[in-house]
Amino acid sequence: MGGFFGVISRKNCIYDVFFGTDYHSHLGTRRAGMAFYDHDTGFQRQIHSIENTPFRTKFDADMSKFTGHSGIGCISDTDPQPLLFRSHLGTFAISTVGIINNAEELVRSFSGPGKQFMAMSSGSVNATELTAALINQKENLVEGIRYAQQTIDGSCTILLLMKDCIIAARDMLGRLPVLVGKSENGCCVSFESFAYHKLGYEDHYELGPGEIVKITESGVERLQAPGDKMRICAFLWTYYGYPNSNYEGKNVEVMRYHNGEIMARDEEKNGTMPDVDYVAGVPDSGLPHAIGYANQSHKPFARPFVKYTPTWPRSFTPANQEMRNLVAKMKQIPVPELIKDKKLLFVDDSIVRGTQLRETVEFLYSNGAKEVHMRSACPPIMYGCKYLNFSRSNSEMELLARRIIQNLEGREGQKHVDEYADSTTERGQCMLKAICEEMGFDSLGYQSLDGLLEAIGLDRDKVCTYCWTGRE
Repeated sequence: MGGFFGVISRKNCIYDVFFGTDYHSHLGTRRAGMAFYDHDTGFQRQIHSIENTPFRTKFDADMSKFTGHSGIGCISDTDPQPLLFRSHLGTFAISTVGIINNAEELVRSFSGPGKQFMAMSSGSVNATELTAALINQKENLVEGIRYAQQTIDGSCTILLLMKDCIIAARDMLGRLPVLVGKSENGCCVSFESFAYHKLGYEDHYELGPGEIVKITESGVERLQAPGDKMRICAFLWTYYGYPNSNYEGKNVEVMRYHNGEIMARDEEKNGTMPDVDYVAGVPDSGLPHAIGYANQSHKPFARPFVKYTPTWPRSFTPANQEMRNLVAKMKQIPVPELIKDKKLLFVDDSIVRGTQLRETVEFLYSNGAKEVHMRSACPPIMYGCKYLNFSRSNSEMELLARRIIQNLEGREGQKHVDEYADSTTERGQCMLKAICEEMGFDSLGYQSLDGLLEAIGLDRDKVCTYCWTGRE
């Protein structure tokens, strides 16, 4: 997905930007960059690949070269950024997070003699460069940002570093959060609230959907009022968000505990809770959901296996799927005393393709597990995300639930996706049984959409649930 962090301060802000950006590393695995402005030396920028090396290691040698009282940093799963631009709107650095589904169409609109874009190795255009080009079509930055966001099919959250300020724009439907922190020396802007709390900033302002603000050392000035409609991504709480962050006033870790409790509560009501020795979470984001499930069910919580992460911090860092699977396998370290002859119930944050989960089940059985039951902390994923990078696939048939439906009924089954997603229906039960047979689970349960929304605690029409329902 990606994330960004920016600071404008009365003092040198290099290390605030460095650590604030580093605290967004859980949001992306491919590229990272920082840009600073100094009144004497002007703009400075550096971009590195972080596919196999942590952000801190990559940028440590650059820190002594940077100077400035304002700067931005970003973690990206897509294109190298921030980028520097000079246009009739001034000189600025820009970072974006989102998806441009109509990028090729927009690029063609710029075609003509003398008009060109730099191509990345894949041949595609850098999404941040394209966004900047759209912004530069208008006479001022606010009009340009609005034009870019309205023209883009997908979503686009934007951070601009100017010579005298930072401009932040939340995407039109607020699918991602943008928060401003404040200290006695200045202000920062961030996706993750905990990132600036650790740096001495306090909560100051949270942008609304489509809102554009100017940030200076003194505070926030609204340039564009927020819209009335919001569709914030539910996966921020289920998976992406860091445990101690808050979005729209709802804490991530608290939501995950509550989500697990709701799953257990509903299974107690309908009689589907199995008799197990331990409840466990699939590390790491499944752990708090499992704690909530264990607390509600009064079944012991345990960690039958742990992840060895000092040298493999992210299982999906390698680009090659075979290597990703091998890394995931190498990270799983069993606790035999908690596995052998035990009946285990695992809770995972979600089940997307199921490849690594199948290997986890095989790993547990090979270490002597008697039964392995699986629970997903969200409903079955039926659609690839159109707005962020989560669950994006070349084909929806790559998604486990859709592939199982195809196996059961072919094209006819794809007309009944809603029914398959509901475990109380005959089709829903058939899908659960088929997944259990393929994956080796003794039982499988998904959190209901109603249960997930109850756990988040926002009005359901403010939360994006497209990947489960296919409805915007």
